[in-house]
Amino acid sequence: MYRVTRPDWDTGLTPPEVVTLIEGRRDRGRALDLGCGTGTNALYLAQHGYDVVGVDFSAKAIEQARDKARQAGVKVDFQIGDVTRLDFLREPFDVVIDVGCFHGLDTAGQARYVQQVVRLTRTGSTLLMFAFEQPTFLGRFGLTLEAAQRIFAPHFVMSDVKHGLNRHNRSAAWYRFDRQ
Repeated sequence: MYRVTRPDWDTGLTPPEVVTLIEGRRDRGRALDLGCGTGTNALYLAQHGYDVVGVDFSAKAIEQARDKARQAGVKVDFQIGDVTRLDFLREPFDVVIDVGCFHGLDTAGQARYVQQVVRLTRTGSTLLMFAFEQPTFLGRFGLTLEAAQRIFAPHFVMSDVKHGLNRHNRSAAWYRFDRQ
């Protein structure tokens, strides 16, 4: 989609839930933006003192993200990659953000994603995730509260959830997980 148009999910605005998380943290460290798209949230994290890696499978989105970072004078390590296969990353992250990536993975992909996030975090790390709650397309694109708790246990504890509607009136939620 990035080749032919600007996808409607690429608003160019950092969601208030991400802002609240970052403003509520005293310590800065390493941050990982999974499914970073054109880098809006990764740039926000870098501008707030984080050492940031952004990963997306779209080469066009990553190209745009790198251009945005250059224009903003911000350093972010943008990588073309599969969020279920992050072997090129080693050091742990303090914050992981996913704004609409996980819910689009199939069951096997979700399991690999969780393994990668567990490997790339440590006790005290936070995962903040936005996901649609109900499946719509071929049974995909959904993450219920119960499934979220089950999938990320025992490594993460859900410390907050905010249910609501996205701009198209689809049921969605922001999940905050803390690494145990």
